[in-house]
Amino acid sequence: MTVAAQPNAQPNALNFECETGNYHTFCPISCVAWLYQKIEDSFFLVIGTKTCGYFLQNAMGVMIFAEPRYAMAELEEGDVSAQLNDYEELKRLCQQIKRDRNPSVIVWIGTCTTEIIKMDLEGLAPKLEAEIGIPIVTARANGLDYAFTQGEDTVLAAMAQRCPSQRVESEKTERNAIKRLLDFGRKAEEEESTTAEYVDHPPLTLFGSLPDPVVTQLSLELKKQGIQVSGMLPAKRYTELPALVEGDYVCGVNPFLSRTATTLMRRRKCKLIGAPFPIGPDGTRAWVEKICSVFGIEPKGLEEREQKIWESVEEYVALLRGKSVFFMGDNLLEISLARFLTRCGMTVQEIGIPYMDKRYQKAELDFLTKTCDEMGVPYPRIVEKPDNYNQLQRIKELNPDLVITGMAHANPLEARGISTKWSVEFTFAQIHGFANTRDLLELATRPLRRNDNLKHLGWEKLVQEDAQV
Repeated sequence: MTVAAQPNAQPNALNFECETGNYHTFCPISCVAWLYQKIEDSFFLVIGTKTCGYFLQNAMGVMIFAEPRYAMAELEEGDVSAQLNDYEELKRLCQQIKRDRNPSVIVWIGTCTTEIIKMDLEGLAPKLEAEIGIPIVTARANGLDYAFTQGEDTVLAAMAQRCPSQRVESEKTERNAIKRLLDFGRKAEEEESTTAEYVDHPPLTLFGSLPDPVVTQLSLELKKQGIQVSGMLPAKRYTELPALVEGDYVCGVNPFLSRTATTLMRRRKCKLIGAPFPIGPDGTRAWVEKICSVFGIEPKGLEEREQKIWESVEEYVALLRGKSVFFMGDNLLEISLARFLTRCGMTVQEIGIPYMDKRYQKAELDFLTKTCDEMGVPYPRIVEKPDNYNQLQRIKELNPDLVITGMAHANPLEARGISTKWSVEFTFAQIHGFANTRDLLELATRPLRRNDNLKHLGWEKLVQEDAQV
């Protein structure tokens, strides 16, 4: 039996390429900058060289006028040549941390040097943990990784294995710090009425480090659909880590948490909800709709909610509509941001990304394809591990209106008359959920608004002359 050919059976798909460039990104130990503030009863001990300390103090600017909950264990020549006793030195430091700070958990952050000298942090931690009586979590967030955001991924993957495996009866009143945030100031009768608003569904845990206001916003969006968030990884306190029982559902809020997702599925036997990420009103709606579909809930009011958000930010969207954008690749948020900017009316010429996990980001990739089809724009080219020299040549040829890039290339591109935006700013800004759409657009449109202001001041000709020179 012969089968007739179907030339249009498979539509054009996204074009994936892979180059052999170096990783031009921050060091992943930068995750300390936001994780030690998120986990309030933690202490982070970075085990590395003086260079690591300089990076944390200078490049990241971590709380130089306060005493942060992190420290450097600086390796000396004796450590590298294995002439010193690593266990005794780490024991002395951890005992000092316990005496001065008494944290609920100490997180050891391994660096490039600990990798190179084969320092057995995982072997030392359990013995020392039993001796000093404080949990020690080991994470190898070193510069051998492909993106600085992967530092958080490594830490959360390690913490996922420390989550309780049983949900005891007493946890029903305190298993969820998010619920206490939502019910703060309510009377007991009101709390009972709000609890009745939830439908019966399996436990759901969200993973990804977000500021408390954003956690509350996303939890409220799910609550409107009758979905209760059972826990957050990481929690505000290490002692409030969510219980993860086999068969529980988990859902990520950031696209750079593939290791955590893998750990939750393989080690903790949880079920991953593969949803687009809640970045922008379109992504937030798709994220909520996917969770609802898994639990068999008919979502309500999301279309109207999204439309109102778009109408409220029209003055920003008007600045982006019809313009082009080029992503050089830095923080693994590129696919989500490209999808959002495509919905705003921009044409994405290229998406450079240090690493592409097509399984974890499958829903986001499918959503990007759907968005391009609906907006009537061509699919962007996706380049994994891009070669920056080749990218600069393509930028010169394409002449995009905006380039979202790492800090290393921003000033050289600006000197050539190309508007840029630091990708790292999207990492530290509140860009998740419906309520933060304006902040997200503020970041994306700032270079364009700056250029408009310069035109009014008569600087456009001067900039063009400088670029030609």
